[in-house]
Amino acid sequence: MIIALIIFVVIAITCISIYNSLIVKKNQTDNAFSAIDVMLKKRFDLLPNLVETVKKYMQYEGDILTKIVSLRSRISNPGLSKEEKFNIDQELSHEIKGLMVNVENYPNLKADQSFSNLQITWRESEEQIAAARRSYNASITDYNNSITMFPGSIIAGMMNYTAKPLLSISETERNNVNAKDLFNS
Repeated sequence: MIIALIIFVVIAITCISIYNSLIVKKNQTDNAFSAIDVMLKKRFDLLPNLVETVKKYMQYEGDILTKIVSLRSRISNPGLSKEEKFNIDQELSHEIKGLMVNVENYPNLKADQSFSNLQITWRESEEQIAAARRSYNASITDYNNSITMFPGSIIAGMMNYTAKPLLSISETERNNVNAKDLFNS
C-alpha cells in the first residue's frame, strides 16, 4: 500500500512538473512574439520620420514611399494574425531595402545629418528585430520539442497543445545578393 502511494505521488509530481513546464514554454513563445511586436512598433514609429526626410530629396521614388506608408498603415490593424503581421513585416523590410538602395542616387540626402541619424537608428531597429526573431524561433523550438517528446507529448495532447510554426523567409530573400545589380538599379 505504501509503495503504491509513493508511486502515485511520484507520478503526480512528475505530471505537475511537466504541466508547469509546458505552461512556461507556451508563455515564453507568447512573450517572444510580444518582443517582435515591440520592435515592429518601434520601426512603425520610425518610418514617418524616415519617409518625410527622404521626401525632401526624392522626386522619382514616390511609388516606394507610397507603398511603405501603405504597409505601415496595414500593419497597425489590431485584427491581424501573427502570420499576417510577419508577411507584412517581410514586405515592408523588402521595400525599405529598396529605398535604401535608391538613396545612393541622392548625394545631398546621404550627407544630410538627420537622414544619417535615421539610417543609424533604422539599422539598430532592424538588428533588434532580427534578434527578437531569433529569440522567437528559439522559444518555438523549445516549446515544440517539449510537446512532441515523451512524456510531455502525453500531457500536451491532453491540453490540446499543437506545434507552432517557426518564422521563415521567402525563397527570394534566401538568394544571394548580387552587388552589381544593386549598383545598377
